[in-house]
Amino acid sequence: MTSSGRDQLMHAALEYFAENGVGDRSLRSIAAAIGTSHRMLIYHFGSRDGLLAEVVAAVEAQQREALAALTAQRHGEPREVVLQFWTSVSAAARRYGPLFYELSAHAMQGQPHAVQRRETLVGPWLEPLTDLMRRAGVSPEDAPVRARISLAVARGLLHDALVTGEFAQADAAVAAFADLVLPAPGTA
Repeated sequence: MTSSGRDQLMHAALEYFAENGVGDRSLRSIAAAIGTSHRMLIYHFGSRDGLLAEVVAAVEAQQREALAALTAQRHGEPREVVLQFWTSVSAAARRYGPLFYELSAHAMQGQPHAVQRRETLVGPWLEPLTDLMRRAGVSPEDAPVRARISLAVARGLLHDALVTGEFAQADAAVAAFADLVLPAPGTA
């Protein structure tokens, strides 16, 4: 299946922002940087805010799809799913992490292109993580709390690794955290 011109522009914009950040770049400068015209971006996305909203959605969707694929593997031990997901997320964060945090800050600031991110930054992650906790043997009462804690810890460790460059230490911390939050197989 071939991608549409819109999809190609979206991908080019995502890669450009991953490399350069969003900042206060105009639609014209974004268009020039990705090899198109501002008219094409307006045609496909409506405005700079429309383009940024699509970038926000794409960044979130990539990681939610990765988690969904891993949690769909019902035969996998929850701890291994967590560690595999961390490996996937931390690899992607090396490229897209700064953009993720920049767009998250935009949501906190209430910027128009990121307002919807307030609804997608935490909520959609809780159900699959809660289900994973239940599969690991965590009680139904504790599973939602551990899911939220796990999301917060993972994002904090990603931030730490991006700032310090110490991904190996963050990997070790995730493994230790998984031992703390997930019961050992057969003990639940």
